[in-house]
This record gives sequence, structure tokens and C-alpha cells, in this order.
Amino acid sequence: MAEHPHATLVRKGYEAFSRGDMDVLRGMMTADCTQHVPGSHPLSGDFKGQDAIIEMYGRLFQESNGTLRIALRDAFVDGRGHVVALHHCTAERNGRRYDKDEVMVFRLVGDKVSDVDLCVPDLDEADSFWS
Repeated sequence: MAEHPHATLVRKGYEAFSRGDMDVLRGMMTADCTQHVPGSHPLSGDFKGQDAIIEMYGRLFQESNGTLRIALRDAFVDGRGHVVALHHCTAERNGRRYDKDEVMVFRLVGDKVSDVDLCVPDLDEADSFWS
């Protein structure tokens, strides 16, 4: 059975992120797309619009000295415009290592991502790492 087109789109996004291809990512988002990053660290918050999201991705790479890696493990769809993606995130920063499974919830409108929520297993640990 063929993969659902929403899962295929999310996989394409993870591949582009891994390559650092921000132009492909930008093209996959609605103009007013919002990404929500939990916590109270300097890189948390609500990032509205393609430019704000792409800039935040750049800051993640900068703050981790290019060590940030996100590997998609699986994508789950509901057929109503939602994709839940399980991925593994690793990064190094200031002599510390982050190594966790995380989840992203994508909302799609047509064939574009309109909203993304990151969920982490330990908010305190994420805050500590990115602060």
C-alpha cells in the first residue's frame, strides 16, 4: 500500500532539514505557518511566518555549532490534515549532549504545512540544554 501523501510530505521536509535545504522547507509551508517550541529557553516560543521559522532553524544550527541532527523514525497520519512525526534529536552545546526522542505534530492545509508543535519528553532538560 502506498504511503499517505501527508506522511510523504513530512518525510520530504525532514530530508530537506537534514540537508540544510531551507528553500525546500520554505516552499512546503504556508506563508503564515507557525511553529511552536515548548519551554522557557531562548529558542522557545511561537515562530510565525516562513522567515521566522527558517531563522529559528538557523539559530538551532548556530547554537549547536552545526551538531544538530534530527532523524525521522516514523510518521503517523489521521487523513484529516494531521501528521505526528516521531524523530530522534541529538545536539552538542557547551560541552553537553542532548539525545532524545521527540514528537512533532504537523497540521496541513492542502499540500502545505500550516502549523507545527514540538513536544519533548523533558521540558526542564530541554530548557537547560538550550539556555
